[in-house]
Amino acid sequence: MLDFNFAEMGVVAIVALLVIGPKDLPKALRVLGYWVGKARGVARQFRSGFDEMVREAELAEMEKKWKAENERIMREHPVLTPAEPLPAPPPPDEDNGPVMVEQPTVVPAAAGSEAGDQGPALQNKAPS
Repeated sequence: MLDFNFAEMGVVAIVALLVIGPKDLPKALRVLGYWVGKARGVARQFRSGFDEMVREAELAEMEKKWKAENERIMREHPVLTPAEPLPAPPPPDEDNGPVMVEQPTVVPAAAGSEAGDQGPALQNKAPS
């Protein structure tokens, strides 16, 4: 956009220092920065509005293509019989009470057995 090299920027800074003066230069630079920021905001807003218009135009074009393709497919493959409606869902159960689950029975250990005695079936198995 603006093509300034370092030498041109130096010349502009020296001229600004001589014309505006060292006392008012910071205030002038603040005002310049404010207006540059405003200009960038307007440019950003314009660019985003333009991009949105292009995006909407592309979407409209794609919708036209999809509609044409859909119509072509529907002409090539017509629906011979109307689709049957889905069956109605079953009515919800009125009985939402708790469900009883069979509990395992606990058999007490024999009175003469020790804690290490696990019976003949488990003693022959090797630990894995």
